[in-house]
Amino acid sequence: MASFLSTSLASPRIQLLATAIVSGATAAALVLGYQALEREERLTKLKSSIPVLDEANHPSKKLNDAGISEPVVDVEDARNLELARRAQAGDFDEELILEQLARNRVFLTPEGLDKLRDSFVVVVGCGGVGSHCTAALARSGVSKIRLIDFDQVTLSSLNRHAVATLADVGIPKVQCLRRRLIAIAPWVKFDLCQAKFDAPVAAKMLGPWDNGREPDFIIDAIDNIDTKVELLRHCYEHKLPVISAMGAGCKSDPTKITVGDIGNSRDDRLSRATRRRLKLLGITSGIPVIYSTEQSGEGKAELLPLPEEEFEKGSVGDLGVMPNFRVRILPVLGTMPAIFGLTVANHVILSITGYPIDYVPSKGREKMYEGILAFAQNSEDRLAKLFHPGTIGLKLPLTMGDVAFLSEELYHGRSIITGIPTKLVLIRWRKPAETNMSVIGQGKDVQRCSTVRLRDLVCMTKEEATRHEKDIFKAGKALAEVYDQETIARVEAKLAEAATYEPFR
Repeated sequence: MASFLSTSLASPRIQLLATAIVSGATAAALVLGYQALEREERLTKLKSSIPVLDEANHPSKKLNDAGISEPVVDVEDARNLELARRAQAGDFDEELILEQLARNRVFLTPEGLDKLRDSFVVVVGCGGVGSHCTAALARSGVSKIRLIDFDQVTLSSLNRHAVATLADVGIPKVQCLRRRLIAIAPWVKFDLCQAKFDAPVAAKMLGPWDNGREPDFIIDAIDNIDTKVELLRHCYEHKLPVISAMGAGCKSDPTKITVGDIGNSRDDRLSRATRRRLKLLGITSGIPVIYSTEQSGEGKAELLPLPEEEFEKGSVGDLGVMPNFRVRILPVLGTMPAIFGLTVANHVILSITGYPIDYVPSKGREKMYEGILAFAQNSEDRLAKLFHPGTIGLKLPLTMGDVAFLSEELYHGRSIITGIPTKLVLIRWRKPAETNMSVIGQGKDVQRCSTVRLRDLVCMTKEEATRHEKDIFKAGKALAEVYDQETIARVEAKLAEAATYEPFR
């Protein structure tokens, strides 16, 4: 063996091969070392080129883009602001940006990353969910972000906010996000809007920016139902891409968080309330949402009740930060808003870049709604003919959204009489005293319309409704002659609940 090795090493070919390997390794090391040195030199040059700040150009003496005074806590903040100004003006090494985004570039492809870097995203709500979402978007390459929030950072925000520190307490949340994120991705442009989102200014808040660029995506991270519904309604009606985060409060199981259509969301109070209100506006599907299917249970956190002494102070609405905002404390585990926010950001990133995604499809119950609506129409027609024989052309003041709300949200897809979930229809509970029809105009311009309201309708099976129509409408029997008191009380409670939702149609 020793003789073989000696002979091999003495061979000119082996010596040449060994020399080539050593030379190649040395050359590779030199190249890599040179590249590392060059990269380090570019980065050092970039940092050292930031001018020393003096009293004349100190950022704390100026207003930011939102017209808000920009406090600078220390020199590092000042340097970050100056670097951001230069980077957004185009004075930032492109190779350094691509190196920072290298993992995303490999995953999304160069073309996908280009789309992300060219995108404009609007985030409405910059609390726990919105802050984590914004941080992920900025780190991933989104270059234009509009932040909308009226609130300020508080001490209680720090358990769930993505970037806020003690030094940020008391400053606007939109300013806090920009202040911290420009230290990570200085080339990102932020459009700050320190205001409450509202329907009258929706077009402006969700409108174009930076040379007329329309938003590529809008993120709803609002926890107030009225505002949330207005935002989603505006996006739906104007065909703006939107995704909505539902309630992270009182949730603790990250494995139960899912992405699905608004029509499929369940087991979440905020999701249920939002879904009900949207259905009354005719929006039954078509909006992706992040929600949790986690069930409440013994020992789990719940919405804390408002102390009795607070009620004694006067109108509960006056106790909030502003009108119509909740005043009770919602228990929140700090990790859950983060997971919601990151899930939202993940969906937006994949959608913008064209990466394949699938979320739970909507239930596709339009045909069922159409059948229920048709039965209600025919039932009102027959009832009108009992009062006014020969009546034709009766219009029904119900929409598919009304049907979806009543059948699924109020009656949970079951007959109020027996609980059976098949062949469901909607029918009046009581027979009107005189007529079920209002008439305006005359001659060829006459309009006959049913007077039925949400508070008049109950959900039954088709067979039960046929018997109800025969006994209550035609035979004129009293409800107590046909149904027991328990059933009547159950129905009356549902009708009263339906009445509370009528103002939101």
